[in-house]
Amino acid sequence: MLTAHSADPRPAVAAPPPEPRRPRRRRLSALWPYLLVAPTVVGTAFLLLYPLARNIVMSFQHFGLGELIRGGATWVGFANYRTVLEDPEFWTVVRRTLWWTGLNVVLIMVLGTLVSLMLNKLGRRMRFAVMSGLVLTWATPVIAATTIFQWLFQSRFGVVNWLLVKLGFDSYRDYAWFAHGDATFAILVTLVVWQSVPFAALTLYGGLTTIPVELYESARIDGAGAWQTFRLVTFPMLRSLFALVTSLEVIWCLKCFAQIWVISQGGPNGATTTLPVYAFQIAQSLHKYDLGSAVSTLTVLILLGALVFNLRRMFRQEGREENAL
Repeated sequence: MLTAHSADPRPAVAAPPPEPRRPRRRRLSALWPYLLVAPTVVGTAFLLLYPLARNIVMSFQHFGLGELIRGGATWVGFANYRTVLEDPEFWTVVRRTLWWTGLNVVLIMVLGTLVSLMLNKLGRRMRFAVMSGLVLTWATPVIAATTIFQWLFQSRFGVVNWLLVKLGFDSYRDYAWFAHGDATFAILVTLVVWQSVPFAALTLYGGLTTIPVELYESARIDGAGAWQTFRLVTFPMLRSLFALVTSLEVIWCLKCFAQIWVISQGGPNGATTTLPVYAFQIAQSLHKYDLGSAVSTLTVLILLGALVFNLRRMFRQEGREENAL
């Protein structure tokens, strides 16, 4: 029998050792990925955020050629914005820009969707050939592609005029495409669509490969045709991807500048002047950098409004679908 003074036969439990401090090397390893991307983040912020902030500040100042040389810009508040918004030419350019953006985006999305569906149906070798052509088209530099289109539609030695004359359209002999506003506008639309369809087609094709084949087999058994299959299976499954590609194409088309400036510089008679070209003309040709900055800021606001409208509609549709389920 154990007494009060007898020893406890159970071994004494040692206290847990204190938790060692996290090694310094481990902390550095955790920070290493952030240190690697820090230069890129800082460089991107400097190249994007600083010009945007400087542009906004300049839009509230009186900033002409004199202020550019000697400095000392004065603060004028919203006077530049009032001058721009009261100018009828600005609203003409806004309407033309919206028409330009809408036409290009619709054509790009329709053609890109058709090409992606075609890729999904092609055999392996033919698909590789078509995708190679799309990648090469997408990789062509903007200025190089624009120069090629200038050669194609050249009045005397252009391939397009030569081909049309060979087909019996003698009225196009020595036809000056770039002297007519509608013709120049159509050429620029063709150029931008040609450059943009590969991105949309390849992105949508990547989405098509993720759709289960069983869904198409079920639709085929139910007697659905090609249009019904796309409307009831393909588009609902890729709704978010369609919205994303559409948003990216809106950004790409609305901010197009190099193609328009190289081919027509906004002409003839302002027929191809969009907001980016209009802002550049005011700033560089008239040396009114304050008004050009105001136009640029308004362009960004219009673009943000279009993107917010598109994304809100996408999220609302997804919410309705989730509630229906």
